[in-house]
Amino acid sequence: MSGPAEAKTAHRNVLIIGASRGLGEAIVETYVERGARVVATVRNDAPSPLRDFVDSTDGGVRIEQVDIAEPEQIDALRARLSGEVFDLLFVVAGLSLAPADAVGADIDVRDFDRMMETNVLGVMRAVERLQDLVDPGGTIAVMSSGQGSVSNNTTGGFDVYRATKAALNQMFRSYAARHADERRSLLLLAPGWVRTSLGGENAMLEIGESIPPLVDTIDAQRGTPGLRFLDRHGNDVPW
Repeated sequence: MSGPAEAKTAHRNVLIIGASRGLGEAIVETYVERGARVVATVRNDAPSPLRDFVDSTDGGVRIEQVDIAEPEQIDALRARLSGEVFDLLFVVAGLSLAPADAVGADIDVRDFDRMMETNVLGVMRAVERLQDLVDPGGTIAVMSSGQGSVSNNTTGGFDVYRATKAALNQMFRSYAARHADERRSLLLLAPGWVRTSLGGENAMLEIGESIPPLVDTIDAQRGTPGLRFLDRHGNDVPW
């Protein structure tokens, strides 16, 4: 798998996990527009904006199916992609099952478990099991959130979602410590509060205000080893 010579991105071969709609789908579109070849995953075979986009393009995107809450599906995806090398692995998948004002301790335990399984364990399983598909000088990125910053939490709200992103940040930091001698760029990314089905209609940003600068930031970090927690403009986010 090799990117076209005219690609206007530092990451010409890209694997996006969780791209059926919202931020993930917009990231796919942005990389395709910049000339990258993209493998993008969906959780099931339902209609989605990603499938509509792929139908409207002339190549450049391949859809694979995986549910990151199912370890055997991640392993099957890894087997299907065997022999391919990606410049960027970006795990975007995540969900929220509680309203913004819900007290964390009151959430249904099944919803709590599902959020933790998807937003933390599933994401890290995808990183661990797909990491060897990434070029040694490439990038592994994970979609975090400014709400995952413990020191910036001065207002409360989104209790469980915040907790999942803080836990994800901690686990990815442990991953970085175990891989401290490697050359890959490791990124936790905060895209801002974006109007999507997850972010809600009261969010401050449109997708078009968030994703292009976020992709700029990812591309600018290639070749810089180690872990950073960054916002869409490349500024450090407090842990």
